[in-house]
Amino acid sequence: MMGVSDTIRDPQYTSYDPGRTMKNKKTITVLIALTCFILLAVSSSIGNEQTPGEPKSPVYDVITVSAAITPAMARYIIQSINEAYAQGSTGLIILLDTPGGLDLAMRDIVKELLNSNIPVIVFVYPSGARAASAGVMITMAAHIAAMAPGTNIGAAHPVAMGVGGKMDETMAEKVENDAVAYVKGIAKKKGRNVEWAERAVRKSESVTAEEALKLKVIDVVATDVGQLLADIDGKTVALPSKTVTLYTKGAILNEKEMGLRERILTTLSDPNIAYLLLMIGLAGLYFEFAHPGAILPGVVGGIALILAFFALQTLPVNFAGILLIIFGIILFIAEIKIVSHGMLTVAGVISLVLGSLLLFESPIPALRVSLKVMIPTIIIISLFFIAIIGLAVKAQMRKPATGMEGMVGEKGNAVTPIHEDGKVFMKGDYWNAYSQEMIEAGEKVEVVGMKGLTLEVKRTSDG
Repeated sequence: MMGVSDTIRDPQYTSYDPGRTMKNKKTITVLIALTCFILLAVSSSIGNEQTPGEPKSPVYDVITVSAAITPAMARYIIQSINEAYAQGSTGLIILLDTPGGLDLAMRDIVKELLNSNIPVIVFVYPSGARAASAGVMITMAAHIAAMAPGTNIGAAHPVAMGVGGKMDETMAEKVENDAVAYVKGIAKKKGRNVEWAERAVRKSESVTAEEALKLKVIDVVATDVGQLLADIDGKTVALPSKTVTLYTKGAILNEKEMGLRERILTTLSDPNIAYLLLMIGLAGLYFEFAHPGAILPGVVGGIALILAFFALQTLPVNFAGILLIIFGIILFIAEIKIVSHGMLTVAGVISLVLGSLLLFESPIPALRVSLKVMIPTIIIISLFFIAIIGLAVKAQMRKPATGMEGMVGEKGNAVTPIHEDGKVFMKGDYWNAYSQEMIEAGEKVEVVGMKGLTLEVKRTSDG
């Protein structure tokens, strides 16, 4: 029987293989590294594992609406709500400051708010901001309505917009009752003060942020977004398909800005921009018609006019104003064709002024053309048309430079004796000529007519 010592001494067991030893060391090293990696991954996952029942870190998109409510603005708000839902955001915060806007655009926004699958918080902010007219409905339709100190809400009485901008008594009553029923329905659904909502429409009542909180028109008064999130933490809101509790402490705010397309559409919806585009478009086309072949003014005018028409369809336009502006342009064109001693030009300027004043008839300043824009524009456009008319009339009165009309009155020298025929030197060329009187060579002559390529001349008074 072989002992332990014999086994150790056996050459079969005591032989040494360096290559085999190195392979074993490499294998051990790899195993150790792999084990460390697995341990780190496990510890990381354990550290990041959420406690059961603990809500995920909330993410709220934030947008700013500081303008009148127009179709372009409605598209932006609706798109922001849908994007927030699609990207998995917890909710959307709208920082609102609006003087009001168009009824149809407001109703589109309210419809989206009432059917939103994520909580939407409307915060009238910052201090000095307001939620007037259409802004009342939008604020009251939000899941959480909040205001900053120094803000106000109210004055939601419907106003006449569109063609003529006037309504008879019966129509005005129908519109008012419709608005009252609409805002009461919103207030009731959101648990807000129905009586105040009716007063805001019928009596244009407006209240401060603190008063709105006491009247249960809004849910929170907060100085900033941080305090707002702290105050609404734990509140419960009802979505179309479920009721959710808001966890807003430590929320991540994802501030969104308007994209290029939305900025362009919103800019075009500004009445001042729409008005300028309309005037530039009409001026460019007028210049092209007055001076055919200029090309550039016509192209610029056409583009500006198309953009103006797009903008006008989103605004409360009085078509009488548009017709007056177009009629003014027609009068300017007629001045070129008809000798009116300036009367048509004066009538055109008056028509232009009246059309500009009537173009946007709305009690909301943000939906009207500013006088600071209108007055300089009218002056510049009127001077432009008058200058073009002056150039056109001057061109018409200028003596023709070619043909018989261009030759009559020109003076030259008789090269040969002229009676029934002869030659004259005129405008750098030799011409065949004849005369009713005898003219000697070298005398000064003047053209009185032209027959074919032969000039009829006479002796000049200074000859």
